[in-house]
Amino acid sequence: MSDNQNPVTQHPRPDFPQQDQPHPGHTEEMRPEPDHGESSYRGSGRLEGCRTIVTGGDSGIGRAVALAFAREGADVLFTYLEEEEKDARETVRLVEDAGRRAVAVSCDIREEGECRALVDRAVQEFGRIDVLVNNAAFQMAQPESIEGITTEQFDRTMRTNLYGMFWLSKMALPHIPEGGSIINTTSVQAYKASPHLLDYATTKGAIVTFTQGLAQYLADRGIRVNAVAPGPVWTPLIPATMPDTEKFGKQAPLGRPAQPAEMAPAFVYLASQDASFITAEILNATGGTPLP
Repeated sequence: MSDNQNPVTQHPRPDFPQQDQPHPGHTEEMRPEPDHGESSYRGSGRLEGCRTIVTGGDSGIGRAVALAFAREGADVLFTYLEEEEKDARETVRLVEDAGRRAVAVSCDIREEGECRALVDRAVQEFGRIDVLVNNAAFQMAQPESIEGITTEQFDRTMRTNLYGMFWLSKMALPHIPEGGSIINTTSVQAYKASPHLLDYATTKGAIVTFTQGLAQYLADRGIRVNAVAPGPVWTPLIPATMPDTEKFGKQAPLGRPAQPAEMAPAFVYLASQDASFITAEILNATGGTPLP
C-alpha cells in the first residue's frame, strides 16, 4: 500500500487556538506542536559523511533540516539565540539520536565577528563545510506596514536576513570543497509581498537575487547555490510575530500551513548528489500558491 496521504488533511488545519509568545517563541508552547519529522523522516544515506552548518537550527524549519540531515548521515553544527537554548538542546538530542555529531552554537548572525567565529568553530570541529544552510531569519508583522516599521526593526531584519547570509557565505567559501553547496531560505513573500511584512519580504526578494548571482559566480568551482521558498510554515516565529494565529495558513490553496517536516526534504535534495545539475534555482514549496 502507498504511504501517500491527502496533503489537504495530512496535517492540522486552521482554525488554531489564538496564541501569543514573546519573540523568538518556543516550540513546546505551540498548539498544535510543530512536526519536525521526529516520527516520520527516514534517511537513506544521501548525505553520508557531510559536514554541515544550519543557522536557526533550534526550531522550525532549521530543526527539521538538522534532523533530516543527520538521518541522511551528516554531522550538523547549528546556531541558536541565547533565549532558544531549551529548543537547541532538543535539536542536539535529535541529531545525536540519529548517530551523528551535533554542535550547538549560540550566535547572533547580525554581528560580523560572531559569524567569523561560527565558521572558525565549524572548521575546528569538522575540518571542512560541505553544506551551508542560511536559514535564520527575523520578522515582525506591522499592520501599518511602512508607517509602523521603525528604523530599529528595519535594521534588525536586514542584518539578520541579509548581512548574516552574506558574511557566512563569504567566510565559509574557503572551506567549501568542490561538490559542496550553499542553500538559502527565501519565501513566498519574495514574490507576493504582504504589506504587514514589508521589510521581511524585501529581504526575501534580495535572497533570491543573491542566490542566483552567487550561483553563477561559483559554478566553475563546482559549488552549487540554491534556495527554498516556503509558503506559510507552522513555526515558533508565527505566535511570536503575527497578530492572528487562528487562521494562519488558511489562505494557501491546500488550506493549511506546512509543517517544518514538509520543508526538510527540499533541503536534503538540494544538498545531495541527486541535485548535481541544479544551481541558481529557487525550489518553491508554497502549498499551491503559483510563483514565477
